[in-house]
Amino acid sequence: MNILECRDLNKSYKKGTPVLSDFNIDIPAGRIIGLLGPNGCGKSTLIKLVAGLLQPDSGSITIGGYPVGEKSKALISYLPERTYFDSSMRVKNLVAYFEEFYKDFDTQKAYTLLADLKIDPEAKLKTLSKGTKEKVQLILVMARNAMLYLLDEPIAGVDPAAREYILSTIVGNYNPEASIIITTHLITDIEQVLDDFFFMAPGGDIVRAGNAEDIRNGTGKSLDELFKEVFRC
Repeated sequence: MNILECRDLNKSYKKGTPVLSDFNIDIPAGRIIGLLGPNGCGKSTLIKLVAGLLQPDSGSITIGGYPVGEKSKALISYLPERTYFDSSMRVKNLVAYFEEFYKDFDTQKAYTLLADLKIDPEAKLKTLSKGTKEKVQLILVMARNAMLYLLDEPIAGVDPAAREYILSTIVGNYNPEASIIITTHLITDIEQVLDDFFFMAPGGDIVRAGNAEDIRNGTGKSLDELFKEVFRC
């Protein structure tokens, strides 16, 4: 079963340059997928289309068999590239908000993850560093029992020492029947957790895709090395 199916997606912005052109992708259940590509290739646009934050010019998207709408959005846990919380709120207020808003939110899991990272639930967001705010946001996203997790640059703003924990949090705290799509430019850090990958070129073209382990074994190269080879200037 495919959790996500995109068919002939087209999306342009005001200037008319296509961001996605006749784009197609299938994401099966139970996989961690890296959506990898240079800046401006359409990764974040695709994520926002799937999350229902943008509308395609044409084409279709289904999540768990549903078109983008109320039912599909209930299946998705989305981590945007930038934090969006009110800085005057306390961490515990955000946990309570997610608990009230999302039926699949696991409050105990959220508090356990906060304790692991030594984040005080009483702290106001404005007192936290940028990296800690991003950790809080990731914890809230991963504490949901969703079908599809969309993580846009989940480790870009955190220190290298915390990345390993965050990656283990991603792997260890999601429904194994669900799938995770991760966009990132930090391929070396993320590739250890990926099952599959897609290399996206500007215009949304998929120029290479496959099983991460098979590619490493078949080419003798890491995904990062292969990425640099494919997108060499």
